[in-house]
Amino acid sequence: MSAEDVIKAWDQPEARGAVHPTRGISEDAYQASGHAQAELLAADIPAGAKVLDFGCGDGRVAIPLRAMGYDVTGADASPRMLAALAERDPDLATFQSDGSDFGKHLGRRKFDAVYCLAVLIHHDYGTGEQLVENLRAVTKKGGLLALDWPVSDDPSDGHGWLGVTTWARERQDEIATRLKMERVDADRPWSVWRAL
Repeated sequence: MSAEDVIKAWDQPEARGAVHPTRGISEDAYQASGHAQAELLAADIPAGAKVLDFGCGDGRVAIPLRAMGYDVTGADASPRMLAALAERDPDLATFQSDGSDFGKHLGRRKFDAVYCLAVLIHHDYGTGEQLVENLRAVTKKGGLLALDWPVSDDPSDGHGWLGVTTWARERQDEIATRLKMERVDADRPWSVWRAL
């Protein structure tokens, strides 16, 4: 699926319930999952770091991470999601982007850490690879990237915004080598990379 297709699907009224599996349980469970993920990120990202949350949605992870003292900027392609985030935390810096236009919004600004959770899994290989390249480009040398970029012994393009795209580890490693990223050994539900 292309970025445009994902954005259109995301902005449909029925998408709100499909944003995260815990939303089907309760709003409290949904918010608690964001706090838990923010705590995991904080275990890897230095205190007070400048952080980009790409695919920030309604701020489920960005808001608790900012409350921990991080300088968080949220970016999302969906104006609806950014509006929902602004309702919850109007002071959190955000910008609308599908990941192809960071220079327009950031100029030469780079981040100590970038995380992208539950985004790459919705995109086809070409779009996913381009997103990883663009995220790496806004990460400082020595900075961290936390990417929900799953590998599989039987990789496949998820074919639809609720499908999950998985990658061959060899292909992922080729991309990482080209982009000067080194895998960090971390026991997380996502992969962690250091920008070289």
